[in-house]
Amino acid sequence: MPKKFEIRRLSRSLNRHQRIAVAGVATLGAAALAFSAVPSNADTTTKDTAASAAKVEYSTKPIKDVKASVTDQLAGTDLKAQAAKKAAAEKAAVKKAAAQRKAAAQKKAAAAAAAKKAEAARKAKEAASRSAKRATIKKVVTKSYSNNLDGWIRHSLDIMKSKGIPGSYNGLYRNIMRESSGNPNAINGWDINAINGIPSKGLLQVIPPTFSAYHVAGTSWNIYNPIANITAAANYAADKYGSIDNVNSAY
Repeated sequence: MPKKFEIRRLSRSLNRHQRIAVAGVATLGAAALAFSAVPSNADTTTKDTAASAAKVEYSTKPIKDVKASVTDQLAGTDLKAQAAKKAAAEKAAVKKAAAQRKAAAQKKAAAAAAAKKAEAARKAKEAASRSAKRATIKKVVTKSYSNNLDGWIRHSLDIMKSKGIPGSYNGLYRNIMRESSGNPNAINGWDINAINGIPSKGLLQVIPPTFSAYHVAGTSWNIYNPIANITAAANYAADKYGSIDNVNSAY
């Protein structure tokens, strides 16, 4: 077998480090041959420079790449940490703002509910006050009187009081008993008024023109109505004599 073929097969079977060593030996051999061929006074720095360049090519490049890779990894990790921290801070700020808005909304709702409750209480109080006033008015309006002479006099006195017409129970009772003996349908058919065609009528014997002139608003227009007759006669007596209490005879 030729020697050159054996060297090639052997070269393929060597690993990387072995090939590097073989290359180094070959390089050194070539350098020795070159040195022997160069004159003795020639510059020997070329050999050293070539050897140094070959050594830099195989020793510095991998170290530089590894350092750059580690720096990039550290920088990337730091950026990720900063981004995560920023995202966490933003999330916390959003959560806090949402909580503040919720608290403000709850406070506003509570204030509105309190105001609504206060308004309802105020309206209820006003309604109760109005009901009380209506009850008082109703009580006054629905005051009942007996359907007899005592009730008629008392009812007439309340109306007279509301209209500012003077008079007392005794003054009314005394004149009623003298004029009609307490008969609301009494009519005088013998005095001058009767002769003139306008007889006196009712409890206090009032003639129709006087009843019409001194009729008290809110009472009946029927001259025989006890309440209307008493209040009209008392109103006439107040105008002519100051009060029905001052009347002691025909008037």
